[in-house]
Amino acid sequence: TIGDCYMASCGVPSPRPDHAAAIADFALDVRALCEGRSFRGHRLALRIGVHSGPVIAGVIGQHRQLYDLWGETVNTASRMESHGEPGEVQVSAATASLLADTHAIRERGSIEVKGIGAMTTAFIVGRREERPAGDAPPAAGRR
Repeated sequence: TIGDCYMASCGVPSPRPDHAAAIADFALDVRALCEGRSFRGHRLALRIGVHSGPVIAGVIGQHRQLYDLWGETVNTASRMESHGEPGEVQVSAATASLLADTHAIRERGSIEVKGIGAMTTAFIVGRREERPAGDAPPAAGRR
């Protein structure tokens, strides 16, 4: 936890080829968990941000040891959250390109990001339907 935020990572410390899809699925699950819920009469609407790239990781502290991540990737992911929209999962172009085969993406376009400048971003709409290669989608009206 970082203040009023929660940070999660995937592919650290053990790399995995599906890191972007795994964290996107996590983000969508968290968003779905909060949809339609309220706390003390206030509707919950999270902003979630995702960015992909290299990080520096290590254990800090002598009395209370913590595993932590640093670097521009962490900073950019934080900016994806803070410059996002309530109820949306905003991703950088780097992450959107990694999700092209697994998730439906809605382009947001270029936004001005504090400390970075103009960035092309998108929102994750959901997971793409998985069909075996060569299978056509069901015809309209067929179930």
